[in-house]
Amino acid sequence: MSLLDAYEKTKQELTVTPEKLTEITNHFVSELNKGLSKTGGNIPMIPGWVMDYPTGQETGDYLAIDLGGTNLRVVKVSLLGDSKFTYEAEKYPIPVPMRTGKSEDLWNFIADSLDTFVKKHYGSRGSSMAKLPLGFTFSYPASQDAINEGVLQRWTKGFDIDGVEGENVVPLLQDAINVRNTPVEVVSLINDTTGTLVASKYCDPETIMGLIFGTGCNGAYYDVCNDIPKLEGRLPDDLLKENSPMAINCEYGAFDNEWAVLPRTKYDIQIDQESPRPGQQYYEKMIAGYYLGEVLRLILLDYYSQDLIFKDQNIKPLQVPFAMDTSFPSRIEQHSATFVEGLFLDSFNIKTTEEERNIIHDLCLLIGTRSARLSVCGIAAICKKRNYKAGHCASDGSVFNMYPHFKERAHEALNDIFQWNCDPKDYPITLIHAEDGSGVGAAVIACLTEKRLLANKSVGTIESKL
Repeated sequence: MSLLDAYEKTKQELTVTPEKLTEITNHFVSELNKGLSKTGGNIPMIPGWVMDYPTGQETGDYLAIDLGGTNLRVVKVSLLGDSKFTYEAEKYPIPVPMRTGKSEDLWNFIADSLDTFVKKHYGSRGSSMAKLPLGFTFSYPASQDAINEGVLQRWTKGFDIDGVEGENVVPLLQDAINVRNTPVEVVSLINDTTGTLVASKYCDPETIMGLIFGTGCNGAYYDVCNDIPKLEGRLPDDLLKENSPMAINCEYGAFDNEWAVLPRTKYDIQIDQESPRPGQQYYEKMIAGYYLGEVLRLILLDYYSQDLIFKDQNIKPLQVPFAMDTSFPSRIEQHSATFVEGLFLDSFNIKTTEEERNIIHDLCLLIGTRSARLSVCGIAAICKKRNYKAGHCASDGSVFNMYPHFKERAHEALNDIFQWNCDPKDYPITLIHAEDGSGVGAAVIACLTEKRLLANKSVGTIESKL
């Protein structure tokens, strides 16, 4: 077999046809429904307890915090109405030892940072002013029965702090805030994807979902309370009478964990088997930024094992898992094949022939295209489930923002599924840049929650009110 023959075989494996996209999308719809059922399914479909659509006319000052893997971000958001806002933000680096330290150290650090922020931005007014509502973006697996509570299931992103898993994190933070007499009240706990949905809808009423295409992948959209079987018997009367909207955080990276429809290659299977959690997040492992460079690396190692590429060279640096991050295929796509020569020489001390460079360049196109095409199956499934015929899909994340041609390829794939038969600029469902979910989104949700609480409306299940 020649190198070109091997490439043609790989091309066939990585190409996702319109027919396959449609098959995947239809299965995706059934998995979304299963996730909302009483028995549940692969996709968690977590109710986000945001039960109002923002109108864009919300006003007021709100605080938001985002507990990331390396920094705590504190944001003051001034909602101005007319879909406008201003904001000021500060980052506070989280000390490395704190990520595996004591519970009280974490909450004290967050409360101290908040206190510093309030004093800086409000000065002497801070001590006498009414409490500022705070939206807490907490993007760790947590179960919620109400918007103002969240029980941590397990730490991720390098955190492993004793005494927090299994606990409601909102009172833990609020207690630390109260000790300092900081005029702040935690009114909502949210996921960043839900925040992306709400922030974007505040600014653009045509927003129909919030999406993350980055290291991982996720989607959030609004369903309605009466169409969520797993909440049957658990919702207060006011939510049922109004048939309130309900933001759903899909966590759909877990789609098709049983491998029913996804066109996995041997490279995808290897990535899964060698991952920390084999058998989980199959969909994410095929489309997310964290894995795109690894797919390229495994293909090249496969060709090398067949003596088709990099002949008579030491490729030890290339044999290190994840030696290629997503910037490799991304940068190669942005340049011509000649760019590959310097990249491989500098990064791995590997010399390449002209044929090898052309094939590596074309492989990157295939990998990027497959990611974009498979990515839209989640979008199309939500559109089919909710009968959306038009709207904006607010998107964020490093792959969406930085990977070449992602948006154009995604739009082409949506057209393959929906068969719009019109000029691309007239496609009725499009991906747009999202607003800041963890900052502005958290603030808008805090505003919506504050309004519900003042109107004595429910913000969670019957159990959460007991």
